[in-house]
Amino acid sequence: MATFIGDYACKVDAKGRIILPSTFKKQMPSAAQDHFVVRKDIFENCLVLYSIDDWNRQLEKIRKRINPYNREHNMFLRNFFKGTAEILLDSNNRMLIPKRLLDLISADRDVVLAGQDGRIEIWAASVYDRIDMPPDDFANLAEKLLGGSINESGD
Repeated sequence: MATFIGDYACKVDAKGRIILPSTFKKQMPSAAQDHFVVRKDIFENCLVLYSIDDWNRQLEKIRKRINPYNREHNMFLRNFFKGTAEILLDSNNRMLIPKRLLDLISADRDVVLAGQDGRIEIWAASVYDRIDMPPDDFANLAEKLLGGSINESGD
């Protein structure tokens, strides 16, 4: 599994291509360095780019929990896959992001690719610049999520 670290300001060219930062490419297993899947994020106004290996891991999680003969589950599947696109890097490490997906997040020429563990988020730069939370709020959230006693976490 890849672990993507860092955030990078990038430009979208006239054809909708973005150069994948070389740092992200180096952070990927060599067998899967040119094959991705992109989709709209469920919670935020950004796109999520998965290496093909990480995408397949996501699908395995879903398959274990979803019954396609359950209407509610089927609705989830339909919406989860809606707008999903397979992406291949070209010989210049550019990826063509479908315009309809860039339009969903109101991205123009300036985007930010932000590593988030096993995936890369693609944000309109103007939106990404505004998503910070105050340091005290972040500290409180970190304490809430990670600050339990050693006995609570099982370590």
